[in-house]
Amino acid sequence: MRFPAFLLFLLLTSATAYSQQYSLRFVDTKTDASFRGLSVADEHAIWVSGSKGWVGRSVNGGVDWSFSQVQGYENCDFRTLYAFDSSNAIIANAGSPAYILRTGDGGASWQRVYENTDSAAFFDGMDFWDKKRGIIHGDPIGGRMLLLYTKDGGRSWKERNSPKMNKGEASFAASGTSISCVWDRAVVIATGGKTSRLFLSLNRGRSWHSIPTPMLAGTESTGIYSVMKGYTISHWLIAGGDYRRDTLSTANFFYTWNKGKKWLAPASTTRGYRECLAQICDQRPAKKCQTLTMFALGPSGIDISTDDGVNWKPLSDEKGFHVIKPSWDHNLMFLAGGNGKLAIMKTTP
Repeated sequence: MRFPAFLLFLLLTSATAYSQQYSLRFVDTKTDASFRGLSVADEHAIWVSGSKGWVGRSVNGGVDWSFSQVQGYENCDFRTLYAFDSSNAIIANAGSPAYILRTGDGGASWQRVYENTDSAAFFDGMDFWDKKRGIIHGDPIGGRMLLLYTKDGGRSWKERNSPKMNKGEASFAASGTSISCVWDRAVVIATGGKTSRLFLSLNRGRSWHSIPTPMLAGTESTGIYSVMKGYTISHWLIAGGDYRRDTLSTANFFYTWNKGKKWLAPASTTRGYRECLAQICDQRPAKKCQTLTMFALGPSGIDISTDDGVNWKPLSDEKGFHVIKPSWDHNLMFLAGGNGKLAIMKTTP
């Protein structure tokens, strides 16, 4: 099905507050799917995926969208998504049996490239270093993280040396941003539950070491939901909290300037549980970035920081979003959420 974007603009904040305006343009998806997978492949191709087997795609930068259910997988919740371009993309579902599907024809057909029938199988997130090498992770099976590696663009997957996890520890598939491949060989994975920490590998998952964090922990609904590299290679930010108490602003955001040796709480934190972090470069074009604007998003609203995460201010009370990611040129932000919610936020005046 193909629909034009429905032009409904919502003013989020004043131009005097942040020297620019932010507005939402909602897309009429004509579905009630919960979208949690979101991937911006290039300046033209943007993909979303979610519950009931739904996948959406735009090939003109978000102007027009097409949506369809993956045949034979209408009961799957495809929370994990990575797209390479307008033709090639990978999706994985949250739940058992756990599937990884790949398309090379823009979603017209999908090939199953991995299946795990273990009752504990559950994919949480996926990322790539380049168009061939990538990694996907999931909840623990037998006390160890479900971890797979590909070196052929997701056409085949093999088990990777996976870290041992504590009892009651797992990752969250809330926004697909609990994993991040950075630099050329490093990858960081965030966890939650009874333990909230980061797992870091500097050799594409061959070996791991853990980094403790002060993030809220102790129950199955608490922990780190999103991890993001900031301004430098030593600057990391983590967001989360408790999704069952989404307005609780206790121990829900931290940042570090030394790769987790010391964590700092912001002077003013986000307004509760946040499950996705994103950032844009304030320079156009975004080649040599000197200043960043950061966004923290959760079902109860969106917050913004213009000082590297030290202070957060309200941006929007719009509810129901789960994931936010920038366009290729950082002039737009794409947002997706429950009940078929999909929107585009303009970041330039």
